[in-house]
Amino acid sequence: MPPRPLTQLTLALLKPDLTANSLKVSKVLGHIQQNDFNIVAHKKLLWSKNDAEAFYGEHRGKFFFERLCGYMTSGHFHALILEKPNAIPEWRSLIGPTHPPRARINAPDTLRSLYGMTDTRNSFHGSDAVSSAKEEIRFFFPEYDFEKWEQQTEK
Repeated sequence: MPPRPLTQLTLALLKPDLTANSLKVSKVLGHIQQNDFNIVAHKKLLWSKNDAEAFYGEHRGKFFFERLCGYMTSGHFHALILEKPNAIPEWRSLIGPTHPPRARINAPDTLRSLYGMTDTRNSFHGSDAVSSAKEEIRFFFPEYDFEKWEQQTEK
C-alpha cells in the first residue's frame, strides 16, 4: 500500500479583479470545495501600498513590481488558508498557468483560464513550496497556530 500523501497548508489569494464580482467569488469557492480543499481560514482585505510592497518585496526592482502593487491595492481581495493532501501542487494545478491567455490554450479547465485577464490581473496566487506557504500564511494570518495544526494532523 503506498504511503498516504502529506496533508499540507497553502496560501490562496483571490485577487481584486476576481473579487470585484461576488458571483465569481462564490463560483471559485465552489471549485475549491469540489476539489476537496478544506478552507481553514478566510479573510477579506484591502491593502495599502506599504502592505503590497512588503508582501511582494522580493520582486522590488523588477519591471512588473509597481504594476503588481498598484493592482493589488486597487480593491478588496481574499486570503485563504487551504488544507489538503498535497495542497500546494494541487492548488497550483487548479489555478493553472500564470498567463491567462496561455492557460486558455494549454489548460482550459483551470481557474486562471476561466477568470484571469492578463499576466498581472491573473486572479489568483498560490504558494510554491512548503517554506513559502508557511511564510505567506504568517504574513496574512499572524495569529494562525502552526504548532496546533501540526499536532492535529499527526493524529
